Amino acid sequence: MTPPPTASVPAEPYAYEFDPATTALVIIDMQRDFLEPEGFGEMLGNDVSLLAKTVEPLQKVLGAARDLGMLVIHTREGHRPDLTDLPPSKRDRGKGEKTIGSPGPKGRILVRGEFGHDIIDDLAPIEGEAVLDKPGKGAFYATDLELLLKNNGITHLIVTGVTTEVCVHTTTREANDRGFECLVLSDCTGSYFPEFHEMALKMISAQGGIFGWVADSEALLSALPVPSTASQGA
Repeated sequence: MTPPPTASVPAEPYAYEFDPATTALVIIDMQRDFLEPEGFGEMLGNDVSLLAKTVEPLQKVLGAARDLGMLVIHTREGHRPDLTDLPPSKRDRGKGEKTIGSPGPKGRILVRGEFGHDIIDDLAPIEGEAVLDKPGKGAFYATDLELLLKNNGITHLIVTGVTTEVCVHTTTREANDRGFECLVLSDCTGSYFPEFHEMALKMISAQGGIFGWVADSEALLSALPVPSTASQGA
């Protein structure tokens, strides 16, 4: 049985209710290749400063989740060094000068183990936090995310990261189809295209929450229970 909710977040389309004990914070693809200058995102002609805006609010949410002992999961999009898990269609689409696997200022682009593939320092995982490497857009595809969540009794997800309309949206849709209740944080997700970000969030909460709920980080933080002294000292 699912425990009764202990927190309620003002959200769209209505309040999101959850128990932190059965909720995971999912941080999607906050990688150097996407967020930092000279990474793959900038090579594609994008303004990476638009994604940098997500870092500070996400740091606060991550800190609160850690204080409460919530399950925290980080994802990284990338491929094996031999690129055997990289479909040619993904490699070649866009016909850019640099593609996945090409050498760049931060190492080979979106290749596991390279500097650019890793998570930015401001949101670096700590011991005990899961890091899932995914070859596709969705965090459930070709990973053990669903097994990890179910083994930990997770029923609800707080979804953050980049980009809103691609990996965040795909993961939220995948989670919805698997029965997880998702809250997407508007200021802890970001896109190189502000209009895509806004529309993607509207799509999530439309029609009574067809894929989930949307709120900002302050609404979530205000709703979280205060950690007990015992749990903070654990």
